[in-house]
Amino acid sequence: MRAISVSRDIVATPRELFDVLRDPARHAELDGSGMLRGRPQGPSPLGPGDRFSMGMAQGRIAYRSVNVVVEYEKDRLIAWETWGEFRGRRLVGGQRWRYELTPVNGTEGTEHTDGAGDGGTGTTRVTHTYDWSRARLPRLVVELPGFPRRMGPAMATTLERLASAVRG
Repeated sequence: MRAISVSRDIVATPRELFDVLRDPARHAELDGSGMLRGRPQGPSPLGPGDRFSMGMAQGRIAYRSVNVVVEYEKDRLIAWETWGEFRGRRLVGGQRWRYELTPVNGTEGTEHTDGAGDGGTGTTRVTHTYDWSRARLPRLVVELPGFPRRMGPAMATTLERLASAVRG
């Protein structure tokens, strides 16, 4: 399978995390890859089927990605597929960025103290997946440039930033 996943338990409710993830204006702040440049265009907060674009850069090459929300379950799951388009035609892309939110230890909708000194908001396991199984030209645009190798550490950083974002 052409996918890589990273998980982290974050002291926050699924709702708090979901609210951050479905706000494209927060994506560059969360990005561990260093590729997102912000300036999102499109709806916020995101919902099923929504289309948004994001300023991006690889090295000195700046561009905009076009993204479509392809999976959506409120407070549980959000995923978007990203494309490089030129004059409305999809040239490259098809990779999916997916976030699954699972309450840990039955914390969903409950208030408890988990020893983190947060006053008891719950803990959620966030599984972040980069899936290039549907990508157009995956060998050329994903694998040869080394994205699978680089994305694991970048996604771990994204989850660290997500944890900080809900604390702050």
